[in-house]
Amino acid sequence: MTASPIKTQRPLRSEPGSPKPSSSFEDTLLEALKRRSSISEESAERARRAHARAGGSLVDILLRLGLCEEKILAEAVGGLYGCRLATLEDLPETPPRLNELSVAFLREARVLPLAESENQVRVAAADPANAFTRHALMLAFHKRVEFLAATASFVEDGIARLYATAEAASLDGAASTDITDMDVARLRESASEAPIVRFVERLIARAVDGGASDIHIEPLERTLRVRLRVDGMLSDEEPAPLSSAPAIVSRIKILARLDIAERRLPQDGSIKMNVRGREIDLRVASTPCVHGESLVIRILDSQAVALDLEELGFQAGLLAELKKILERPNGIFLVTGPTGSGKSTTLYAALKRLNEPKRKIITVEDPVEYKIDGLNQIQVKPEIGLDFARCLRSILRHDPDVIMVGEIRDVETARIATQAALTGHLVLSTLHTNDAASAVTRLLEMGIDDYLVASTVAGVMAQRLVRRLCPDCRERPPDKGEPASRRSGPTTAAGKFRAKGCAKCRGTGYRGRTAIAELLVMNEPLRRTVLDRSEASQLQALARRLGMTSLHEDGMKAVAVGTTTVEEVLRVAQDLAE
Repeated sequence: MTASPIKTQRPLRSEPGSPKPSSSFEDTLLEALKRRSSISEESAERARRAHARAGGSLVDILLRLGLCEEKILAEAVGGLYGCRLATLEDLPETPPRLNELSVAFLREARVLPLAESENQVRVAAADPANAFTRHALMLAFHKRVEFLAATASFVEDGIARLYATAEAASLDGAASTDITDMDVARLRESASEAPIVRFVERLIARAVDGGASDIHIEPLERTLRVRLRVDGMLSDEEPAPLSSAPAIVSRIKILARLDIAERRLPQDGSIKMNVRGREIDLRVASTPCVHGESLVIRILDSQAVALDLEELGFQAGLLAELKKILERPNGIFLVTGPTGSGKSTTLYAALKRLNEPKRKIITVEDPVEYKIDGLNQIQVKPEIGLDFARCLRSILRHDPDVIMVGEIRDVETARIATQAALTGHLVLSTLHTNDAASAVTRLLEMGIDDYLVASTVAGVMAQRLVRRLCPDCRERPPDKGEPASRRSGPTTAAGKFRAKGCAKCRGTGYRGRTAIAELLVMNEPLRRTVLDRSEASQLQALARRLGMTSLHEDGMKAVAVGTTTVEEVLRVAQDLAE
């Protein structure tokens, strides 16, 4: 496509009827969106508060918070500046200054040069209100700038379509094989076709409605397998034709702001979107496989997760002991278990309980899964050297009362955490061990002195998640000799039940999950055992003698009251069964 000639005109900001750059632009934009019924008063006020705190671009804030659909927002911004919305017809075959402009700058500023005349350059911009961007473009081209309003995805797609080859050449000295083999422009066009867009939107909506934690999209030899992880178990959805796999994967990568031209290396990104009126965060990870790219989309729905200790399913006695630990002014509290055992949810629930004006709480996470008002949450970025240890060293100078470390992964992080606990901080973190006692010996194996472990560790909780029996269809198995007329008796809370399956639980017999756990509370006898550098089995046995309920025993208690089944407990804790 060849761009149409540019008519020379004055800059849009000086045109009659265009809003002058001033602090009132934000209010003008919000009022325009409210008049179009594109944003509620409550959402507008939320955007104002976020803009007052963070500054920067109101357009970026509205998109980042998912408060307004991006095309409607682009049309509203264009209306305020008297500029039309950019379309595919505006895309040139060769963009201006192809080998001169920094692709990184274009992506950061979210602008796409479209055409250039003797006196003027035409540019599609996601935020025409950004004075810095306008000035930078005027300096780059030494010409006046005419902005066309555009959605952020239009700009991103255009940059990838028009500048991808130049960017790859600057990195590798030549265009990569992947870009040569695949017509990236056609791939993006297919990713924006209505059937593909609807497929992705409906898949995400089904996953959210069904309470899924993850969406798995896996190209196989003859089909594109789609699976949802619900209550920890994967189940197949209707597969898609393998021919549609590139378009579906590209659509998701575009939404996550990933590079669709890069198919050789893993990538990570995120999407924020509204589903059924709920704000959902999606984490997207891609990795190359034999038959194409495999994607996993993790669904972070804060409204679907009960960040409340009382709602997580812990037994009353364990919950009382856990609350005592959290009220301590210092010490280390660890949550252990394999991936997917609910460790992060427990820590977030603990932080929510501790989150009071009298306490300063700082977290170091990878990634930040749920944002909680009142907490100072830090996202680690190892690629720039911002790892757990470096963050911990820094935040200790910020006078926190409570510190949460997403995971103790190395000896340096463990040492800083123990020093923080010694100097009057309550430290919450996770470790990957099977039971509570093994977490103590793991710290010793990492090189932490035994006296530090004994004096700083306040408690360790090992946990698993088991599926709850569906309350609408669970049934009591008939006892031998019981009259047939009584074998399908009422589903009372006493005794053992088994899964049956109904429409509400999608035929699985289970709906939702609950936690089973064991809590090792450090006391004097256990400290002496730690100082003797005893094995984990000895620590576990002593803790049991002192009254600790083991993880397997806690699971069997849940079975006894009809919450779950023996099969579920054995599925997640068979290695801990006696």
